[in-house]
Amino acid sequence: MNTQLGTVPDPGTDTSATGAPDGAVIGARLTLPLFERLCGMLGGHPYVKVVVDRQQHEWHLLDSAVHPFHVDYIATRIAGLTMAELDADLDGFNHGVYHDPERRFLLGVLSLHTGGPDAGHPQPFMVLETTEADTMGADLLTEFHRFVREHLDESLALLTKPANHAQEHALAAVPATLVPRTTGDELFAARPFVPLTLGHAVGRLRAFAGPEEYRAARSGLEWYDILAMPVVPEDIPRLAGLINDRPTTPLSHTNMLAAGWGIPNAVRHEVLDLIAAQGLDGCWVRYRVTADAATLERVEEPADLPRPGWHTQRIRIEAPRVEDVPIVPLSRLRAADRRGYGTKAANLGELHHVLRHGSGRLTGYYAVPRPPRADLLGHLAGRLGAPEGADLVEAAGEFLARHVSAPEGIAVPFAVQQRFLDSSRALQQGIGKLKMALELGAMDAVDPVCVQLQQLVAATPVPEDLVRALDAHVVRHLAGADRLAVRSSSNAEDLPGFSAAGVYESHTKVTDLPGLLDAIRQVWASLLSPRSVRLRHEAGIALDDTFMGVIVQRYEPSPLGGVMVTCNPTNRADFRNVYLNCAPASAGSAEAVVDGTALPLQYLYNTVEGGGRTVSLGAAEQDLDRATRTQLGRLALAGRLLQSHFATDYTFAAPLDVEWLLGPGGRVHLLQLRPYNG
Repeated sequence: MNTQLGTVPDPGTDTSATGAPDGAVIGARLTLPLFERLCGMLGGHPYVKVVVDRQQHEWHLLDSAVHPFHVDYIATRIAGLTMAELDADLDGFNHGVYHDPERRFLLGVLSLHTGGPDAGHPQPFMVLETTEADTMGADLLTEFHRFVREHLDESLALLTKPANHAQEHALAAVPATLVPRTTGDELFAARPFVPLTLGHAVGRLRAFAGPEEYRAARSGLEWYDILAMPVVPEDIPRLAGLINDRPTTPLSHTNMLAAGWGIPNAVRHEVLDLIAAQGLDGCWVRYRVTADAATLERVEEPADLPRPGWHTQRIRIEAPRVEDVPIVPLSRLRAADRRGYGTKAANLGELHHVLRHGSGRLTGYYAVPRPPRADLLGHLAGRLGAPEGADLVEAAGEFLARHVSAPEGIAVPFAVQQRFLDSSRALQQGIGKLKMALELGAMDAVDPVCVQLQQLVAATPVPEDLVRALDAHVVRHLAGADRLAVRSSSNAEDLPGFSAAGVYESHTKVTDLPGLLDAIRQVWASLLSPRSVRLRHEAGIALDDTFMGVIVQRYEPSPLGGVMVTCNPTNRADFRNVYLNCAPASAGSAEAVVDGTALPLQYLYNTVEGGGRTVSLGAAEQDLDRATRTQLGRLALAGRLLQSHFATDYTFAAPLDVEWLLGPGGRVHLLQLRPYNG
């Protein structure tokens, strides 16, 4: 039995058909049978590529298997160019077909949908959209819709979907009776399937109706289990796969962990009903997530299930520095100080340095060849608004200094935590007991020992000399702050193969010295939580090698905050876009995004050609205003520049995970930067 969890039903469509002999049909009315001959699959929907020739008053329907790119077809089949000639002036040719207001061709995609975002949309219906970088205004979009409508089977409704925020704004002045439309977030909300992490696994399927049922059974979960829930919570152990019944975001802690672990993960509406109907709960299954579908296939329980690589591939940690390392302001740190303060603290110090002094690495991502392009530096100049011949490194530094800030704060090193632990014999005895349980593999004893240790850490007084040192640094560097944020900065997170997203604690409501001491102890104690100890033990990270630094920052009030990763986590081949999530302060801002308590607004921003698009409104009733979305576009570009600076190799491809808040005057506060291991 193979249970299909993903693709949108498509009555009668045979995607294995070869389509037109030459890969295109010219001038024909588009009917469902013709559509079925030509279509491919995109995001779970069958689609065809469309080229409207305004000069010849005809259209071309492209077989996507033969012509994957509009531009290649136009250049070679219509303009008579060779591919070498096209490649020699690709950006110029693209300008002529995507940006020139007097362009000859209108390019887009027609996709077939069988479930409308609301009951008012007939079924099935077609959606027309351009590429995300297309600058069609209201007149061209209206002409495009009218032409396609005239050449489309009358039984099929046609809606136009703006491909970016600029097109949304342009169409706002056009009556919906003239150009019927939908939006990306409406279609996203109606999607029964969203891939979060591609992959496959064989495991035992465990389905739970809610958090209470899950927590009652959590201690019995095994590494080979595949977990299905309404929304998978963030306190999961390491598992083989995840399935969410309701919408979530790729940037929640849970989904970041799944991406870092490389396990299949998806959203599939009504999956719990499907599992119940097929009697799959508790059965062994093969679970597969692709870009277009998720499937569950019942299999026999393996007689000898091979243990995953993470059981034998140990995570390596740099030797930490725990002696003679002082408390310092964050602005004094550089990236190399991570051995004494943790990656998050060191990266914030590095950020302060870049904002003050710039960096020769900021343009690295754009300098990489993107065949047939020699580089993307011309596009970067456009994004920065730099004149021809300008020094782009200098312009990038000025852009960051103008639009980005890093909150003031202090960094409490590993050495302070070690001094605190050494001050208590009871703590040392408890840690020794925990180490022995781990060495003996007595995992039943680990959890109670961890809980006792956490309680002991919270109750043990901080030595007076450390209290005085902390107080002095807060007075010197954070005087006047009526609220502080206390965040973790361990050496056992942000590692290749071990992100630990959401595993350690942060506190954002500290107002006085006693509260500061309590918050720091809670952060230290999170290093000894049952979950964090188990996850590190599974990864081969020894307790003796694990330390916790602490960041104390001035709390920055903001109407909006969130998380950004400088890639498209659902399509890692996409080198243009970054993925950005946010929530208003009333919903908990950045914390609500990552802990999964609020369904955030979700955006993709193009850092090459520019522009952005709304993926999902989440729990919000309406989209952000135009000015705020423009700010988010600047944040996206800043993230891409900083990705270049923080890269450790010369492909500059490793993305960053950035937590941020909107600040006054159009600036953005970056609260933390760390590698994104999805």
